Amino acid sequence: MIPSHPMDLSGKLVLLTGASAGIGRETAILLSKLGARVILSGRNEEALAQTLASMSGNGHILAPFDMADTDGIADWVVSLNKAHGPADGYVHCAGVQLNRSIRLFDAAFFDETMRINLASALAVAKGFRQRRNRERQGAIVLVSSIAGLIGQSANVVYGASKAGLMSATRGLAMELLRDNIRVNCVAPALVNTEMAQKTKDSMTEAQFQYILDQHPMGIGEPVDVANAIAFLLSDAARWINAVTLPVEGGYLAN
Repeated sequence: MIPSHPMDLSGKLVLLTGASAGIGRETAILLSKLGARVILSGRNEEALAQTLASMSGNGHILAPFDMADTDGIADWVVSLNKAHGPADGYVHCAGVQLNRSIRLFDAAFFDETMRINLASALAVAKGFRQRRNRERQGAIVLVSSIAGLIGQSANVVYGASKAGLMSATRGLAMELLRDNIRVNCVAPALVNTEMAQKTKDSMTEAQFQYILDQHPMGIGEPVDVANAIAFLLSDAARWINAVTLPVEGGYLAN
């Protein structure tokens, strides 16, 4: 049955990684306003508490975890299922970005980026699908980047990890159909977050201005991406699956 307001998330429990800042924090705030209970995950418990203080409603849960511990993630998610009941939704906002020329490529840098940006998403999905009621539709939203759709100098490994999330979205969507779980993805352009500030700090003023010039509608705000995530989680998107939704203010058309 479709609710009278299909964006209403009342009665739903959502696991949100990367909830301590940026897009993750804004998504947590928005989901709480739409009625969801949210399990907030990130490495910094103090930052998670700051997110919690900005949220609406009650019953939200702090669950700090380091996404670098890939092998422990699925068991951690299953333990959350046991303690709080299976989640209806899962949003993967956790990620790292470090601009580095291919001249400085090494295995350690590659492994860290792929483990946190891509492998952790798959590990959470592994745990998310367990102990679920298949009669109740679940939804996963992975947060990728337009860096996975375009070429960017000194951003090769990050872009590859985000392209991997888009491919994983399609594969998971097909594999998890049997579990009644939809899997979709959002691909933001530059958004006004702490991570964007780090990117700016690593560039010259002219280099960063060039990036700004590629955004016809200006850079985005975290809520712009949070709105897309909430839509894909909600029953308004109940017939949308295996899609990557660019959220980029016209970047790709420029």
